[in-house]
Amino acid sequence: MTQTEPTAGGKPNPQTKGRPVGSGSDEDMGDMRNALLIGIDLGTSRTSIASINGVRKTVESYVGWAKDPVSRKHLGRDIIFGKAALDNRLSVDLYRPLEHGVIKHTGDGDEKNDEYNKNLEAAQELVRHIVHMTEPGRDDVLYGVVGVPAQATKRNKQAILEICQGVLDSVMIVSEPFAVAYGMERTSDVLVIDIGAGTTDLVRMHGTMPGDDDQVSFNIAGDAIDRKLLELIKKNHPEAQITITMCKRIKEQYGFVSSAQDRIMVTLPVDGKPTEHDLTKEVKEACEIIVQPILDGIHKLVSSFDPEFQEKLRNNIILAGGGGTLDGLNKRIEDGLDRVGGGSVTVVDEPMYAGANGSLQLAADMPAEYWQQLK
Repeated sequence: MTQTEPTAGGKPNPQTKGRPVGSGSDEDMGDMRNALLIGIDLGTSRTSIASINGVRKTVESYVGWAKDPVSRKHLGRDIIFGKAALDNRLSVDLYRPLEHGVIKHTGDGDEKNDEYNKNLEAAQELVRHIVHMTEPGRDDVLYGVVGVPAQATKRNKQAILEICQGVLDSVMIVSEPFAVAYGMERTSDVLVIDIGAGTTDLVRMHGTMPGDDDQVSFNIAGDAIDRKLLELIKKNHPEAQITITMCKRIKEQYGFVSSAQDRIMVTLPVDGKPTEHDLTKEVKEACEIIVQPILDGIHKLVSSFDPEFQEKLRNNIILAGGGGTLDGLNKRIEDGLDRVGGGSVTVVDEPMYAGANGSLQLAADMPAEYWQQLK
């Protein structure tokens, strides 16, 4: 899409399903007069959607195709999504099509292979599924804003446009942390930390669209914590039988980086027999790997900011994304901000929907010329 700087327009008018007031003439608006506006947080682990008609849904980012006629009869359909796909993974060809917040295998090499194409198809079916969950009308024209990692490449963004083809009529691709800040109406002198499954993105806002110098992104995020936890459990409890999916669930239920915590007792099979294990040390050590990279990213963005505004920035740090809810993370970050003079860290309301809510608000505010038509 053309890289231009959006400017905020009016608020949505319920009588026009979200048409931005004052954003252009009737001729300029075209199909936007009949648009159903939606915001999508297309995540590695979970995908969330918020629609102007009030529908909000979340689904785990898994897609499964029935393996054979037996599994098709068992499932009652050819394709399933989310937790259902994960729970039936022995009966399906399971895909988790997003990696580091973008379609798997969208690097610099030759991507047009069978695996890439299947992930592309799975991602498109996932978007189609969650858009269908908003129950659009037959005549609705679908305008969607899709959040992506802060430093997604042009190739990554093009892949997202490809999966939206045939699902949405028009699309806008935005930085996920920017969408979070926009939805909170805090677009100046604020630093958003969006911790997803694939990437952790830090973006500083100063009243305009963030540039490359305003963003830091790295791959130490929820998936990396899961892998570290699996490594630690296998090392310290070699008798236990455990999978990466089990580690993800343990982290989501017990993850913490605070100094005080009750013991974490988890039942794991040992030679098929359920056996209790104390995983307190392993869970904390795994979750700890995210703290220092975040502190380094904050230091980089604060120290390179206009010195007159650095104090405002470090006292307006917002944690978003699923990883932002780790117990004690905001306090640990605050404790580590001595080298920039201290700071204040808060956790965003509704971490599950903050990105989708912000994307929806952007959809309502952006004039027609900022949309990429998918015809």
